[in-house]
Amino acid sequence: MESKTTLEQDARQQASELASARGGRGQATGSRSVQDADGQALSLAPDESHQARARETSAPARRPPRKARRSRVPTGRRTLQQQIGQRAEDIAADFLRENGLRIVERNFRRRLGELDIVALDGDVLVVAEVRYRASNRYGGAAASVDGRKQQRLIRAAAQLLQRSHVFSHFRIRFDVICVSETGAATPRVEWFQHAFLT
Repeated sequence: MESKTTLEQDARQQASELASARGGRGQATGSRSVQDADGQALSLAPDESHQARARETSAPARRPPRKARRSRVPTGRRTLQQQIGQRAEDIAADFLRENGLRIVERNFRRRLGELDIVALDGDVLVVAEVRYRASNRYGGAAASVDGRKQQRLIRAAAQLLQRSHVFSHFRIRFDVICVSETGAATPRVEWFQHAFLT
């Protein structure tokens, strides 16, 4: 019995301290009655009753519902970077044709990677990665084909060979074609044959 009255006295004291801190507001009208574990009524101020109820409930806090994700639906419009990239690929394909190669595939896309241009150079299947750079400030276009990009190109080429058995007897070569100054009358094209080994 002694502990129940002590709890009741503590609750009243806290309520009066809270009311005095608020400037005397909500002494009698704002208090609520909460029962302790034995069923005895305790008088608490509004903030304390909320805290007491929060302690008594053991349910975890609910998370706000997730927002619905919008799927990326193709709009048919191309960004400026995509337009520049397409222009660079067109320039590279024309360059390869002028040098006697026959284009057999463009923009071969698979989950593992994309092949910009696939061409035949005699009995060699050439996989050309086209890179565009406005400047050579960060190493140029050739430096942007790092090890990770090389692995993606190799995997995509393997899928191309598995899909089309016509190419399976050809040797394969990976080239990098760097295109710059696409707005000029004669764009600058650099062709790095055997850019990396497989």
